[in-house]
Amino acid sequence: MSNKTHRGNTLIRVLGMMSIVILILVDIVGARPFAYVMSTGNYSNSGIVSVIDTETNSVTTTIALGGYPCEVVATPDGTKLYVVDSGLLSTNVFVIDTATNKLDATVNVDGYPVGVGVHPAGTKVYVTNRGSNTVSVIGTATNSVVATLNVEVDPWAVVVTPDGTKTYVVNRRSNTTSVIDTATHNIITTVNVGNFPIEVTVTPDGTKVYVINTRSNNVSVIDAATNNVTNSISVGSSPFGVAVTPDGTKIYVANQEDNSVSVIDTFKYTVTTTISVGVHPSEVVISPDGTKVYVVNWGDDSVSVINTATNNVINTIPVGIHPTGIAVTPDGTKVFVVNYDSNNVSVIDTATNNVIATIKVENNPVEIALGHFIDSNITDQSTRATSNATEDTGAEETNFSSEEINAIELNMSKNNNSESDNGSSSGGNESSKNNSTPGFGLLGSLTCLYGGWKLRKK
Repeated sequence: MSNKTHRGNTLIRVLGMMSIVILILVDIVGARPFAYVMSTGNYSNSGIVSVIDTETNSVTTTIALGGYPCEVVATPDGTKLYVVDSGLLSTNVFVIDTATNKLDATVNVDGYPVGVGVHPAGTKVYVTNRGSNTVSVIGTATNSVVATLNVEVDPWAVVVTPDGTKTYVVNRRSNTTSVIDTATHNIITTVNVGNFPIEVTVTPDGTKVYVINTRSNNVSVIDAATNNVTNSISVGSSPFGVAVTPDGTKIYVANQEDNSVSVIDTFKYTVTTTISVGVHPSEVVISPDGTKVYVVNWGDDSVSVINTATNNVINTIPVGIHPTGIAVTPDGTKVFVVNYDSNNVSVIDTATNNVIATIKVENNPVEIALGHFIDSNITDQSTRATSNATEDTGAEETNFSSEEINAIELNMSKNNNSESDNGSSSGGNESSKNNSTPGFGLLGSLTCLYGGWKLRKK
């Protein structure tokens, strides 16, 4: 009888633990994210962040940062945002606590930060510094720089592999990619790629790295195991935006000059089709289920929707004036598009491909990220409940991680041919991917260094 009683009590505890876990997962699935919109400001207006409730499509608060907030990344659990200040001579990275929507810290890096990437575990953030040709590693626990690495000339975009073992940094003017060991903070190797690498992405399985080379109109494929370039794939004119499908089988590359998107088969290393989209496509995002691709078209104020099964454009959605940033919610139900020159955000219903709301923001918005999609109280309670259940039953503890939010890289500008190939610049007059950005005014065009070639033509 005692054995039966013991087994019965154990079964009850296990069932209780399972119930708690199910409730936790329901809470996580049902939780909605908040959208954070970076606005750079101009002469008189300092940079701000507008916080949008994605359920009500309304601005709940604004966070005054100062400077010129541009590139942004959210930690995988959505609790912190790391915002690059691309202001003139700035060395700042702002840290926002998404639970309180307040500036939590300002981290000084090595100089002129431009790109930012996050470790999958959320423990480290990597910031590229143009002025010093370095990468700063920020520890998220202390919000302090734990290492500074010297890389090649003009470090730009940065990405961490899904397993968190390596970081890849593309260096524009040296036409190279630096490979960093995330455990030791050492440079493993430097890989020669194409002309003017501007963007980098990694397949979900972490085996391949794709580097977008804007001036050689191709994509370099790096084998992550050997760190050798195994293929070079020709795409359209001035490739810029890039995204990989969740299953890792396709890469979509936006080509600015010929108004197209190249679709790359990741097994064959070939372009299987070229899709005509709107004028000057720049940003590319893919829905979480991998069925749709959303392409921001700066030149004609639209978003092209591509069906990944047929690789056809199934809809063209008018949005605001000069769209720049774009993000899709984790549940795939909404797409948020930042419109620079109309000072608003278009909300697209992915079921109907219609704009269902237009949210007014301030100060020339340029980029967007999602964060704070799990309530901190729920997370704390679930951790304690799981721990207690584990102690009672002797069952092995299971960790439930939140869905990773990939921050959308900001890229905007107006005339990609204005920047010379010889690497010369005059003071702070060189823009990140171009020398000017419409609507910024002189100081804005000088200081938002991560302003990219994306928005180069009206």
